[in-house]
Amino acid sequence: QVQLVESGGGLVQAGDSLRLSCAASGRTFNRYAMAWFRLAPGQEREFVAGITWSGGSTVYADSVKGRFTISRDNAKNTMYLHMSSLRPEDTAVYTCAASLVVNPRGSPRDYTYWGQGTQVTVSS
Repeated sequence: QVQLVESGGGLVQAGDSLRLSCAASGRTFNRYAMAWFRLAPGQEREFVAGITWSGGSTVYADSVKGRFTISRDNAKNTMYLHMSSLRPEDTAVYTCAASLVVNPRGSPRDYTYWGQGTQVTVSS
């Protein structure tokens, strides 16, 4: 099994930056593609960004393009989400996920392992 633990969330002001981390443990020798999702109160879970195992391919939701950057350091078994120009509408619980699908899409059905999430709150 693979365990995923997010960290780095917090309370920031609009326009600020924040970096989230997702640490993986367990059977980490598999070449998982990974992604970040977020869940806001009253909303459905939303795909934020995804990255292949090699880091050679990334994809972003339209709402975060140009502001968020996804990356990973496989030597540290860690994935990151660098968030800039944060807006109040970015407020949500951010969760990382890992997939065994070669080229997963943005659907949660493509992801096998999930973390518990970290809260990001952006004040105006």
